[in-house]
Amino acid sequence: MEDYLKEALEIVKAQASVRTMTEDEITSMVQKLAAGIKSIAEGGSISVEEEAVIEPSKAIREKSILCCVCGKSFKILTKKHLASHGLTADEYREKYGYKKKMPLVCKSLQRERRKKMKEMKLWTKRGKNK
Repeated sequence: MEDYLKEALEIVKAQASVRTMTEDEITSMVQKLAAGIKSIAEGGSISVEEEAVIEPSKAIREKSILCCVCGKSFKILTKKHLASHGLTADEYREKYGYKKKMPLVCKSLQRERRKKMKEMKLWTKRGKNK
């Protein structure tokens, strides 16, 4: 198992050098990769579409949102990405217990958008045009 672990660590090290990762993400990724590499080396196969081990309550973070299906990290879960899992945004929210209107974006981007909308004061402009 040691060789598989070394290979997995190299891959995760390269990934961590290009994006910010939490300890949980690093640990989880190393474990998955080591098991996957071992399985392939022993002639087995790995299932690409496993249920992710990410808790929906912990998926939305300050600077990222994790896809509960594949575990990948994003700033925004797009329609295109969700479609790659055969889901719409509404189906995704329902499947993982999110509220119907909850935006699938990281917290910092959500705050930024809210602030920008308050600055624009669109609700006052709309009233003047009538």
